[in-house]
Amino acid sequence: MAAKVRMGPSEIGDGSRSELAAWPIRRRKISDEAALRLEAMIRDGTFPEGALLPPERELMKMFGVGRASIREALYALGRMGLVQVRTGERPLVTRPTPENLLTELSGAARHFLAGTDGPDHFQEARALFEVGVVRLAAIRASAEDIDRLRRALDANSAARGDIARFERTDVAFHYVLAQITQNPIFAAVHGALVEWLTSQRTISLRAPGAEEAAFECHRRIFESVAAKNPEAAAAAMDEHLKSVADLIRVATEAESGAARGPR
Repeated sequence: MAAKVRMGPSEIGDGSRSELAAWPIRRRKISDEAALRLEAMIRDGTFPEGALLPPERELMKMFGVGRASIREALYALGRMGLVQVRTGERPLVTRPTPENLLTELSGAARHFLAGTDGPDHFQEARALFEVGVVRLAAIRASAEDIDRLRRALDANSAARGDIARFERTDVAFHYVLAQITQNPIFAAVHGALVEWLTSQRTISLRAPGAEEAAFECHRRIFESVAAKNPEAAAAAMDEHLKSVADLIRVATEAESGAARGPR
């Protein structure tokens, strides 16, 4: 099918005109344009990794913009991990890491969780993420990885009876699984969501029997990963996350009932 390109006004029907009129025309801020041009120069090697960018005054002259626009552009590139902005020194060109790319996710997670359906949506997203992670971990785990996961499980076992410590070792066990995948993006996603994961565990561990239920699930996950059985590992993680969701519901309902008091 031939694409319709370079159509003159007489060739565009009323319907097409309406569609084209609905397309928004974006006007970029000057600082955004400066950031895009600097980004392109970094990516094409004009300013390679490890190089210092020109002084602010030179950048202002290069792009024909003011100091405020250049500083905004540099801070935007800093958030992307493309430069390191240092007080009193010229910015240094750096390589983005997964942590740079996901650094603002924690703040977004807090905002999203405040919504009515936020916790349910995050639980669903977590299930998709962690089931995939544990399946990959079971495929890629080396003997050293399995030993590291065993130590994480032992720490979780030893923490039973101490809720705060159990919570920390619970989250740490899941982090080791993300590391075993050998994909730094998965570890970074876990790190970005750790605040939400911790708050979730704080709630679920208030339910009676929550520690033993969580540890038992961790044990089954460990055994499946150690056996290098991805399907069993995925099933064990799925069961674990469903159990956590149930425990959160139990704990939340119990606290709501206590807050209302006897009738």
